[in-house]
Amino acid sequence: MSRISRLLLLTMLISCAVTPMQTAWSQDAADTDTAVETTSADAAEDAAPEVAVAEGDGEDAYSTDDDNAATIAAGSTVEGFTVNNLWICISAALVFIMHLGFTTLESGLTQKKNAVNIIFKNVWILCTGILLYAAWGFNAMYPGEWAVDGVFAVGSWFGGSLNDTSLTSAGYNAGYTWWGDFIFQAMFAATGATIVSGAVAERVKLPTFMLFSMLLVGFAYPITGGWKWGGGFLDAMGFYDFAGSSVVHAFGGFAALACVLILGPRTGKYTPEGIRPIVGHSMPLAGIGVFLLWLGWFGFNGGSALSADPKAVSYVFVTTSLGACAGAVASILTSWVVIKKLDVSMALNGILAGLVGITAGADVVDEFSAVIIGAVAGVLVVGSILFFDRIKIDDPVGAVSVHGVCGVWGTLAVGIFSFAVNEDGTAAHNIVTQAIGTFAIGAFAFVFSLVVFFILKLIMGIRVTVEEEMEGLDLSEHGAQAYTG
Repeated sequence: MSRISRLLLLTMLISCAVTPMQTAWSQDAADTDTAVETTSADAAEDAAPEVAVAEGDGEDAYSTDDDNAATIAAGSTVEGFTVNNLWICISAALVFIMHLGFTTLESGLTQKKNAVNIIFKNVWILCTGILLYAAWGFNAMYPGEWAVDGVFAVGSWFGGSLNDTSLTSAGYNAGYTWWGDFIFQAMFAATGATIVSGAVAERVKLPTFMLFSMLLVGFAYPITGGWKWGGGFLDAMGFYDFAGSSVVHAFGGFAALACVLILGPRTGKYTPEGIRPIVGHSMPLAGIGVFLLWLGWFGFNGGSALSADPKAVSYVFVTTSLGACAGAVASILTSWVVIKKLDVSMALNGILAGLVGITAGADVVDEFSAVIIGAVAGVLVVGSILFFDRIKIDDPVGAVSVHGVCGVWGTLAVGIFSFAVNEDGTAAHNIVTQAIGTFAIGAFAFVFSLVVFFILKLIMGIRVTVEEEMEGLDLSEHGAQAYTG
């Protein structure tokens, strides 16, 4: 086939695919429980969104009028299904890149004598996280049947048969395969423990952390994730979290807080004379990490539309970037006023704060609201980092502040700024329900981590010796250095 023929064929496929793509599905509202055979008409009726868009800004992002009824059954054609599934897989790859971002960010913000240890922990978290999510977590988070209705489901191996055509048709879901769904969700799963990794850096005993991370990702995360994204009790209440301000970020942030409280600060951080800064060894590495995370967030949020719908994806890209930029500017100005310095680490954390903040409502807030949400997150992250330092809670990378505090703020912001309304014209989201949801997820993560980490402390010990800490974990735990000479 000639180059021109291939180009014409590709153009025809894309043209055919755009019309049937879904406009109103999001990770928040996804029903990915089981493969069910339905007709195209049934799929269109079942997939109809529960909320419409209010008059005003952002109303064109989604539509529920009769003219668009044919687009709701996303994937109802082979072409549409193919494009949607491809976007889910690309999004999974973008979220995968975030793990590289976390690795370089954490390495850069800590001392060079612990860089190998940071890399090792992130390799372990990602690889064991995906395996555990396949073995148990995916089917626990998206249950076919609840053991305790809306609260707990027993998981199982995720796989299906390649010969089961229902797994590659619109009868399964909005427009992507069983395996595309799994790999996208699996990339999210490991993030919670990665957040904890940065908070406990430079003094945690490696074998203990390895076991803890497996329990957190393999068991705790699927439980709370199922409460919302698996159709559990928070979903039934109307709690909304588009891509994970609470389900992923607040979960990881409050798990990190529990671990840090038990672990204690790094040796020499807090002295009778005051706080002794322990400076990260490479701001270039930290900067690379943040920009990789921002890139990955386009998959994190954009993929959570769960289709390649042009309006949904592009709208979320814009609100995500506006939140990040506003978070950075606000954190820069706040740190300039408060600590009298243009602190680059605060600027980088401001970007992440804005990203975490906008994640819960990226599809249901207008563009200006996205700026406000990001800006508030940027102010909060500076105040929170300084506050935790003042009360001697040592978090080397600011993970508790970025993910925990700003995750809560982003979730509450949905109840304040969401433009979505119910069919009767009432607001689809409210701050009380949002507060209940983020509290439930954060509290579970905190209590689970507090109990498990304390038990591990009694059984295995959780902290390296002072001598090992001073030498650096690269040598004491791995016998290798990241930098020589």
